[in-house]
Amino acid sequence: MSDKTLRITQVRSVIGCTKKQKETIKALGLGRPNYTVERQDNPCLRGQIRVVQHLVKVEEL
Repeated sequence: MSDKTLRITQVRSVIGCTKKQKETIKALGLGRPNYTVERQDNPCLRGQIRVVQHLVKVEEL
């Protein structure tokens, strides 16, 4: 699983979100809508994405 890369794009603002969700967005390297990062796929990253799945769009590369 570690050889895959995920492209994560923030599509919604964190205004009105819980503190945990805001910290998770920051930990992913995002900050504002339309920011995009590429990360190696692993179980920890999948857990972070699950916390903020309504705020991000994920593509497998």
